[in-house]
Amino acid sequence: MTATVSNFYYGAATPVAAYLMACLGAALGLRCTTRSLRHPQRRARWLALGAISIGCGIWTMHFIAMIGFNVQGALVRYDTVRTLLSLVVAIAVVAVGVFLVGYRGGTPANLAVAGTVTGLGVAAMHYLGMAAIHTNGTLRYDATTVAVSIVIAVAAATAALWAAVSIHALWSSLCASLVMGVAVTGMHYTGMAAVSVQLTGQAGVSESSTSLLSFLLVMLAGPLVVLLVAAVIVMFDPDMILGDDEQGRSAVQPQTPSTAFYAQHPAQPSQPPSW
Repeated sequence: MTATVSNFYYGAATPVAAYLMACLGAALGLRCTTRSLRHPQRRARWLALGAISIGCGIWTMHFIAMIGFNVQGALVRYDTVRTLLSLVVAIAVVAVGVFLVGYRGGTPANLAVAGTVTGLGVAAMHYLGMAAIHTNGTLRYDATTVAVSIVIAVAAATAALWAAVSIHALWSSLCASLVMGVAVTGMHYTGMAAVSVQLTGQAGVSESSTSLLSFLLVMLAGPLVVLLVAAVIVMFDPDMILGDDEQGRSAVQPQTPSTAFYAQHPAQPSQPPSW
């Protein structure tokens, strides 16, 4: 018997919250990457913090959205080990992409490789998180919809990495994070649209929503704290406090021959003619 599946058990609350978390992770990741380009001596630390922020944002988005996942007549539980492993995968694959473009630049070839690796990794995180679900039924996936979700993941990852090395102004990066949030959340719900559940055991009442919600909130607590700490670090960075974000754009842009000449030969103040 095919069960009725809902991804919006709590209405709009879960997709909106999931989207906001994806945006937060993306925004923090973009700001961290900008700082890494401006401070080469601390590049590895900023890139690592950016990868952790984006990875935690994506993972948190996924499991906040999963709070709204409900299978009528089925018991739904999560395997703790696989759930935590999906978090490790999310951070690791984002780190590969961020460090690749952070050190080798945002050339089309680098973006293609980094975006593909990161996108496939994000998709792996999603489906590993789905594999953590234990229920008295079999989860089936529509192959076409799964393929579409993977394409969206790769495109979103490539766009995110391009934005990370190309967009440095504060407001521009915030706007980019809103777009990235749409792409990442869209990938999640596209993947969820591929899911159907074939009940194999005796149908019963769904597991207590309070019990399942408690488990997911406990799992989310750690990444949420990490995002909060990352936000504090970014907000209290001297560049942000002194308002140097806009000035920093010139520090990460290559000099043209003309700008290099004028930088080495500053204009001299005009002198009155001597008679």
